[in-house]
Amino acid sequence: MNYWLMKSEPNVYSISDLERDRAEVWDGVRNYQARNFLRQMQVGDRAFFYHSNTKLPGIAGLMAVIEASLNDPSQFEPKSPYYDAKSTPENPRWQTVKVGYLKTFADYILLDRLKQTFSPEELLVVKRGNRLSVMPVAKNVAEKILAMAETKQN
Repeated sequence: MNYWLMKSEPNVYSISDLERDRAEVWDGVRNYQARNFLRQMQVGDRAFFYHSNTKLPGIAGLMAVIEASLNDPSQFEPKSPYYDAKSTPENPRWQTVKVGYLKTFADYILLDRLKQTFSPEELLVVKRGNRLSVMPVAKNVAEKILAMAETKQN
């Protein structure tokens, strides 16, 4: 099992939305490096749900990859903001996964706390200027994050 961190703006799609929906296709990723990470995901992998572009960004919860190697349907929808005219069903450019809700953390693990705990080499989300919406998380770092989720913040 691998671990990942996946960002979403909570006003677009939040951990509460995923809890309500139970499962969702993670569509709209339009960065090649992030897409390549999505292509590496396998059923059973875990992903931290990160709320970005908000007053208090941080890890909000945990989800699981329940389907892998999916073509992102939004690339074929002309009215979608993620439409890609160069993509065809025969030659799609964008792949994704379907994720399932596992849990919402009692306290978000705020970005400031992540920065105090991890170096940019350990956890890409704390690297200044990092804009990737999908990134790998090493197993030892993931285990520390899971332990942090069980510990109340001061």
